[in-house]
Amino acid sequence: MDNSVVLTMRNINKNFPGVTALADVDFTLRFGEIHALMGENGAGKSTLIKVLTGVEEFETGEIRMQGIEHPIVNKSPQMAQEIGISTVYQEVNLCPNLSVAENLYVGREPKKAGIIDWKTMNKKSRKILEKLNINIDVTRSLDHYSIAIQQMIAIARAVDMSARVLILDEPTSSLDEHEVEKLFDLMRQLKKNGVGIIFVTHYLEQVYEVCDRITVLRNGALVGEYEVEMLPRVQLVAKMMGKDFDDLAAIKKEDSSVQKDKKGVIIEAKDLGHTGTIKPFDLLLHRGKVVGLTGLLGSGRSELARVIYGADKADHGELHVKGNKLLVGAPIDAMKAGMGYLPENRKEEGIIADLSVRENIILALQAKRGMFKLLGKKEQEDFAEKYIDLLQIKTSGTSIPVKQLSGGNQQKVILARWLLTEPEFLILDEPTRGIDIGTKTEIQKLVLKLAGRGMSVMFISSEIEEMIRTCSRMIVLRDGKKIGELEENELSQSGIMKAIAGGTENE
Repeated sequence: MDNSVVLTMRNINKNFPGVTALADVDFTLRFGEIHALMGENGAGKSTLIKVLTGVEEFETGEIRMQGIEHPIVNKSPQMAQEIGISTVYQEVNLCPNLSVAENLYVGREPKKAGIIDWKTMNKKSRKILEKLNINIDVTRSLDHYSIAIQQMIAIARAVDMSARVLILDEPTSSLDEHEVEKLFDLMRQLKKNGVGIIFVTHYLEQVYEVCDRITVLRNGALVGEYEVEMLPRVQLVAKMMGKDFDDLAAIKKEDSSVQKDKKGVIIEAKDLGHTGTIKPFDLLLHRGKVVGLTGLLGSGRSELARVIYGADKADHGELHVKGNKLLVGAPIDAMKAGMGYLPENRKEEGIIADLSVRENIILALQAKRGMFKLLGKKEQEDFAEKYIDLLQIKTSGTSIPVKQLSGGNQQKVILARWLLTEPEFLILDEPTRGIDIGTKTEIQKLVLKLAGRGMSVMFISSEIEEMIRTCSRMIVLRDGKKIGELEENELSQSGIMKAIAGGTENE
């Protein structure tokens, strides 16, 4: 093995029932590099990491680590950790009720006479964090700190356990820009110290900001390995999708002429609000239009949507649907009035993990019909198969638990659930967060197609470029208050940022 290389994976094969997850995949990681692992959801990224860290067994192939004479086969994450391979996931796997120091040393606490030596543990913890420029009180409980700090503590723990290979799996999904930059600073420092970092992300901008090389997977197979500066973004997207990729900006133009012909107000909010989350607001939503909600995190985007749908019961104002006043006491009232709602947190509020793909798809329609009008098994199967085909959901069958699908495919299942109810108004809260660029594009095209057919759509996204591509109008929020609206000819990055920073009440 080349002395510059810390890890090699050669001809890795892994199969699940009815699905080839990895087919002769190669991967090489060097000391002191940040290496992006890219691909659409279902491409094999997660499986490759699970094989490397001992979560899953692989059928054939070989994994080697610098300094270990024989090929390695990790039987568990603990075994992987013992030879220097550590993983930090998007959802931090630490103990929030314990102190920072306890989390750093859990399972390996320094002891005197069989009793934990708290003074030594706290002192060592401070030294570990100081080396990584993390200045916090190590005696405070972990849940006192932000997700970004918690991730850095997880990384610090891995580094202190002599990690030579550090896997960061979607570490930036829940971070704001400032927190992302702090994480990148830490990654660059670890890179200087010789740690090889595997960076899994769906954010192309971040790949080009911090990474040295890129490995692309597609449908469980290796597409190629590339130096970042030698691979333009458009080519990266094309390699991930396996086809030529038109400029995403052209998506909206396909259906804009159809949208202009649509008339009629579907939703009208008059002084609607919910104490403590969203201040009273007025809003008109028209048939055949995609209206975006924009603002910084905590601005009230999700809260506004939840009040309209009844997930948070309005305690102020009125809501009219197609001209008729609607009292929304619970989401079922909104559903019966023709609304659908895809929540921001698909794991906790969207999918029911242990139910099958079929059961997740028919859930909302069954709730709308009521318990005395149960859908038959054949009808359920027909509905599920129709939307699996329509939305290109990658699954080996309708009966497998939805938790076995990739994040992007889980998102499509929730979309299928609401499309099956044939809503006239659909709320999509961060529908593309944490999913690959190809699936993002499919969802954006679907949204515009639905609007073209007359559906009214409310679209919430943290990515301004995505909003510009998809929306015909934007509502601007700040500090739980609607502060303005932007029409289609005003939709630009600079225009939106200016409105967010210094918008007025004028509409």
